[in-house]
Amino acid sequence: MFLRITLLATAMSLAALSEPTPSFDIQGHRGCRGLMPENSIPAFKKALDLGVTTLELDVVISQDGQVVVSHEPYMNADFCIAPDGRPVEKRAQKSLNLYKMPYAEIARYDCGSNGNPGYPEQQKMKVSKPLLREAIREAEAYMKQKALNPVQYNIELKSEEKEYGLSQPPVPEFSDLVYRVIIEQLPADRVIIQSFDFNVLKHWKRQIDAGNYKKVRLAALVANLKSMDAHLSELGFKPDVYSPYFKLLSREKIQKLHSQNIRVIPWTVNQVNDMKELKGWGVDGLITDYPDRAKTL
Repeated sequence: MFLRITLLATAMSLAALSEPTPSFDIQGHRGCRGLMPENSIPAFKKALDLGVTTLELDVVISQDGQVVVSHEPYMNADFCIAPDGRPVEKRAQKSLNLYKMPYAEIARYDCGSNGNPGYPEQQKMKVSKPLLREAIREAEAYMKQKALNPVQYNIELKSEEKEYGLSQPPVPEFSDLVYRVIIEQLPADRVIIQSFDFNVLKHWKRQIDAGNYKKVRLAALVANLKSMDAHLSELGFKPDVYSPYFKLLSREKIQKLHSQNIRVIPWTVNQVNDMKELKGWGVDGLITDYPDRAKTL
């Protein structure tokens, strides 16, 4: 009897470590950019309060090899303020290359107090760009504190081939740095790695197949007008998720992807009518700046 109870308790503990893939996956884009400063810890906590099933975020690398949560590999003039209190100037933003800055310097910039002119509902507050390690730790602690179900993490490696060695490390180094952080803190089945740079996805697939990385899901981000077949041919394997700009989708494309066992999760869907139409077409989820709006689905 004691053995049966022990085995049951162990099974329940393992089940609590991760959740199955949600039937309809609401992903909070950069946390919830429409409501809170993007890619910030407050944005991730707000998204969790709003019931997202996945936290979507972006990562870059600092000069000292830290994995930093940021959409751009520089300080965006639209909302970042320098340590001296002056807003970052547009003409100077790309000179503030995060790959050439130690994290201690990056952390001195305020990227929330000015708000974002493109998102008038966004709450203004002082925030710095967090480390990925810190963001995961804070989100996990918040879920435990609030007794929330575990969520997935959809982590985009911000990578461009023309930027290798300039604003980012080469793909193998970039990938290894990210992999070490996530695998120390999360079960692999709660992680999705996405990128517009198919070199990143190809590298992760090779590492997984070779047994060097644990199996995480891979998502192909798509923004151009190439055909779906052309994208899959270029990638060279079937990704777990095909993630295009939502206006590139049709009901027929979704059905074709599903016939190949590829989930379809478009970005960035912010209007409720679009959300409802896409869900009616059969998408498996969506990425949105406004998880509060997605709650109506």
